[in-house]
Amino acid sequence: MKRLRHYLFAALLCLLPQAVMSAPPVNINTADSETLVDGLVGIGPQKAMAIVRHRQKNGPFRRVEDLARVSGIGQKTVELNRSRMTVAAPKTARAK
Repeated sequence: MKRLRHYLFAALLCLLPQAVMSAPPVNINTADSETLVDGLVGIGPQKAMAIVRHRQKNGPFRRVEDLARVSGIGQKTVELNRSRMTVAAPKTARAK
């Protein structure tokens, strides 16, 4: 039984990155805390709120690396999420 659990866990770990990687990148300049929690690895509700507060206080992030300036978020978290994040400007509707 123990061995079966290990195989199931290993299979789940193999599938998880594919599910996460197929999602569009999270724009850390526009995402709400729930989107940050759902889209980024190692980001829970408290860290997500810290990101939102930092952004409100200091303005938008210029590079994804700037996320490490948020209290409680280190370079390792940035590296784990580099491909899952963007700082792209929000899309706006064109005037006709």
